[in-house]
Amino acid sequence: MTDERAFVASLPTDLFIDGAWRAASSGDRFDVIDPSTGDVLTTVADASVADGDDALAAAHRAQESWGRTAPRERAEILRRAFEIVTARTEDFALAMTLEMGKPLAEARGEVAYGAEFLRWFSEEAPRVSGRYSVAPDGRNRLLVVQRPVGPCLFITPWNFPLAMATRKIAPAIAAGCTMVLKPAALTPLTALLLTEVLREAGLPDGVLNVIPTTHAGAVTGPLVQDPRLRKLSFTGSTGVGQRLIADSAAQVLRVSMELGGNAPFLVFEDADLDAAVDGAVLAKMRNGGEACVAANRFLVHESVAREFTERFAARIGAFVPARGTDPSSTVGPLVDAATRDKVASLVEGAVAQGARVAVGGSVIPGPGYFYQPTVLVDVPADADILREEIFGPVAPILTFRDEDEAVRLANDTEFGLVCFAYTRDLDRGLRLAERLETGMLGLNAGVVSNPAAPFGGVKQSGLGREGGAEGIHEYLETVYVGIADPFASRSA
Repeated sequence: MTDERAFVASLPTDLFIDGAWRAASSGDRFDVIDPSTGDVLTTVADASVADGDDALAAAHRAQESWGRTAPRERAEILRRAFEIVTARTEDFALAMTLEMGKPLAEARGEVAYGAEFLRWFSEEAPRVSGRYSVAPDGRNRLLVVQRPVGPCLFITPWNFPLAMATRKIAPAIAAGCTMVLKPAALTPLTALLLTEVLREAGLPDGVLNVIPTTHAGAVTGPLVQDPRLRKLSFTGSTGVGQRLIADSAAQVLRVSMELGGNAPFLVFEDADLDAAVDGAVLAKMRNGGEACVAANRFLVHESVAREFTERFAARIGAFVPARGTDPSSTVGPLVDAATRDKVASLVEGAVAQGARVAVGGSVIPGPGYFYQPTVLVDVPADADILREEIFGPVAPILTFRDEDEAVRLANDTEFGLVCFAYTRDLDRGLRLAERLETGMLGLNAGVVSNPAAPFGGVKQSGLGREGGAEGIHEYLETVYVGIADPFASRSA
């Protein structure tokens, strides 16, 4: 415990504006809680409206010079940051485990995943290009160039404190954009540690400004309305995203929205059940179910439902809930009491509507915000738990008769972030890719997230893509220059 206290005491806990750490202008601070105990880890500076304005002003001042920085220079900063984050894997993992709750093994996995965005976009920075061509009528020349969109506001969630920050920061740096980051108030320490690393890697003053706050709407609202801001990227709930999209209309901001999910996990009669169970465990229990891409509804063909359910429930029941620093822990607590209570309420509601608990189904008594890993069966198709994003270690299972019914059930949601499907039939897999209303499909795979792939959804799951070759284009404007025919003067 002494080592943990010393480690937390070594972390930055102030605002970072224009290259300097500083207290909030109000002097206010807020508590960061260990979700495994409910105890206070430390306090962090609580940014005010004035601090938000200072952060945007710094980003605006730095934009012109940063936008002209050589792509290779930006790439090298990202590459150095990747190497430092990787070297400090244990520091980042411990920070995440303490403030968010996930087991250390999972936190180390997030460090590798989050760091890869830094490396991926270090390689994309020099590849931003345009084109030069002759107009079809031969009279003009067409020059198309791309330039940074300008100062950005990033609002990141608590569930992946490192990866959700690097997934936005890295392409912005690569494209030549400055930024203001508002990390989640539940998990600000990882973002502040990343800020320290980027500063060490050579990021110039004003390019990244970080303003943790418990007054999110009050602080970010004026920034969204400010003409100096040109881009907004948000990861979080659909309800908040909808309000931000509406607010951004006044300035016609470029927006990227990675919002809610309600991912179906389809198991067909011809599935490899060993692979399907393995994939289901990954899709449900990664991050303790606190992920927008977590499988939320398990749709299983009636002919294999009994066997799949028995094997899946046995695996889920074997998880060990414990504090993330405990070597025995395979699932941590939920992030706070409100999240735990919501999960408990959804399970209680499903049981009241006719579902049956196959394993788990209860709050774990004692300190912290723990909930038993749970599998529900005989879930009616109209159950509330099938409509809401659970964001916890709970897997409701229902059955289907044929492919058409599976597709209908899978698409019966306003969300469309990711789907998972297990089948040996290649033609069916290709049909699903075209029939399912989703931005991503895991075909015989329980995890789809990859920095080299475009992450994002359709319908009310959001707008835009993060990662992949597409990710950097969210931070670039296209400019067309029409050039008079260079041969016209000679012919005259």
